[in-house]
Amino acid sequence: MMNENKYDYLIVGAGVISLTIARELISRKHFCKIAILEKESDIAQHSSGRNSGVLHAGFYYTADSLKAKFTRDGNFAMRKYCEEHGIRINYCGKVIVATDEQELQGLEELKRRGDRNGVELHWKTEDELAIIDPNVKTYEKALYSPNTASVDPVEVCKAFRDEIAQQGVKIFYNTQYLKHNGNEIHTNNGTFTCDYFINAAGLYADQIAHQFGYGKKYTIIPFKGIYLKYAKNKTDIITNIYPVPNLKNPFLGVHFTKTVDNSIKIGPTAIPAFWRENYQGFQRFKLNEFVQILYYESKLFLRNSFNFRSLAFEEMKKYSKSVFIGLSLKMVKQLDKDGFGQFLRPGIRAQLLNKETLELVQDFVLEGDNRSMHVLNAVSPAFTCSIPFAKYVVDHIEEKRGLPN
Repeated sequence: MMNENKYDYLIVGAGVISLTIARELISRKHFCKIAILEKESDIAQHSSGRNSGVLHAGFYYTADSLKAKFTRDGNFAMRKYCEEHGIRINYCGKVIVATDEQELQGLEELKRRGDRNGVELHWKTEDELAIIDPNVKTYEKALYSPNTASVDPVEVCKAFRDEIAQQGVKIFYNTQYLKHNGNEIHTNNGTFTCDYFINAAGLYADQIAHQFGYGKKYTIIPFKGIYLKYAKNKTDIITNIYPVPNLKNPFLGVHFTKTVDNSIKIGPTAIPAFWRENYQGFQRFKLNEFVQILYYESKLFLRNSFNFRSLAFEEMKKYSKSVFIGLSLKMVKQLDKDGFGQFLRPGIRAQLLNKETLELVQDFVLEGDNRSMHVLNAVSPAFTCSIPFAKYVVDHIEEKRGLPN
């Protein structure tokens, strides 16, 4: 008798990475049986559905990084996918502004990285910048990225879901991974068996990987990202406006985002969280996570790794609406500070920490063998990167399994 819960590929997590991996597997193996296990009642309930929706261009990252290649290629692929599937996209572009002479050096480094990565970036004087968005303020000059755009991430994920569902991929909702025994995957909704297991569980990817013997030197440290909506109108800001980031850490600083419907928001924060789904109050509190994460955050604080101490203090201040708004006002000529509304739904960044060096891992991490593959660090801009990154993951799976690409 045929086992109905037997699959060629079993993927954990129904975020954008899982959906695009399933899509890529289908494109190569037309007759394979694929299922996705999702502990929530719908897709994209965590990072994939709570991110800014910005399609990044790929100039923040060093040329030898996976992020550099996949962001550049992913930006093009995602824009093309949206156009072909009738998904809303806002071609609003992005400017990166400086506040002083020192930050001009940061802009120069971004331009060098953009050039090495083959990303279109243009210098703009203050007068030229006024043509793009007359409200933007910068010191002497700014960088302009014409290929940065905005989408609704949930809308995109639903399109991927519908596409793979038509090809026979099953998604089991309210089905949480518990443990594995060989090729048997035990969940709260019964046992599944698979020829190959793919872990794309986001905030819990490290814990699952550890059960398979992978990612032992890593742990997830969650950071809470909060946005604040500018409720007065949709016209005071025309483009995405970003500050010069500290390139030693993976956070881009508080910036203005133009959403797919032209709304304006500022954010995000990068506030250290105390458990993995620490979205609001004590919802989803887990004592074991709290103890483990507090242990590592205490070590980071005491040793001040990657300036964690000052980062934590500065980020905690952003719980104050006035502080948060004040940071954004540095990048514009005028804006009604009383025009901001409420904080929007928060997201959690599943940031990988190297437990040995106490450094945040800046690039994607993939570990696995001929039985399983584990996506350990699919952080921003993973949404932008998802289509080419999925190809990379499946390439590695086929290589580990000895299959022809």
